[in-house]
Amino acid sequence: GGHGLFASLSALRMLVDDLTVDDLTAVVTVADNGGSSGRLRGEFGVLPPGDLRMALAALCGDDTWDVTWSRVLQHRFAGEGEMRGHVVGNLLIVSLWELLGDHVDALDWIARLLGAKGRVLPMALTPMVITAEVSGLLDDPAELVTVRGQVEVAITAGRIESIALEPAEPTVCPQSVAAVHDADWLVLGPGSWFTSVIPHLMIPALREAIVTSDARLIVVLNLEEQPGETHGLGPGDHLAALIEHAPDLRPHTVLADRRSLGDDVAALERTVAAYGARLVVDDVMADDGSARHDPARLAAAYARIMATS
Repeated sequence: GGHGLFASLSALRMLVDDLTVDDLTAVVTVADNGGSSGRLRGEFGVLPPGDLRMALAALCGDDTWDVTWSRVLQHRFAGEGEMRGHVVGNLLIVSLWELLGDHVDALDWIARLLGAKGRVLPMALTPMVITAEVSGLLDDPAELVTVRGQVEVAITAGRIESIALEPAEPTVCPQSVAAVHDADWLVLGPGSWFTSVIPHLMIPALREAIVTSDARLIVVLNLEEQPGETHGLGPGDHLAALIEHAPDLRPHTVLADRRSLGDDVAALERTVAAYGARLVVDDVMADDGSARHDPARLAAAYARIMATS
């Protein structure tokens, strides 16, 4: 979900253009409860559309028509009225859901409008609430407190020990399960670790598809800890948290950025090897001073991984 998925899809879209990848599907977390998405979810009882919109924008085509419609999709209203903060694409997605009565059909229509180089699917057809068991919020640092909501979990001042979904078994999107089973490669991350990445492993049917698929799994580590959500967690801790939520997960490759690791390469190599995976260290960070992946560099790293496996 969000900016991490946008970067990864922007990179993979380049591989579609280069014919390295011929079929691309994004499976998106749908648990957001903040901003425009949260407002629409609360008013209409729909899936939060924001991360789905971001994924569609990342896959848009290159001609003037596609780019223009992508800009429209991402336009956020200013002003001081009730529309302030809403995003055109969110409203368009919800409108099509109401008109067509089918989540996937509506997203496919928008993908056609954008000339998208791939498909965008929700991981479930049921709006979900993320809950987290958090330590460090009370006088007894080991005592756990339950925090509810994606926004609230993302900004918690404590340490997240585990997450869960409400409902625990939401209605999975069958097309997402089919895409996982049909895949040659699966990519998890980068993104908000506990609120965007790990939730895919908390839906029983989707987790089962991921762990039983013949696809090779790439785990892309974040470039730095995220204030609140992963404060104090190093690269190996991120990988460990992933495996703790799905002990039967078997990564094929773990991709990390060279600059973000610093002197931690040897320690991460040992952690990755313990899970039976290989570590690939590459230069995938943007040069603009932000802790974000550069799509072109990420695309090159993906291509090298796929070519040597």
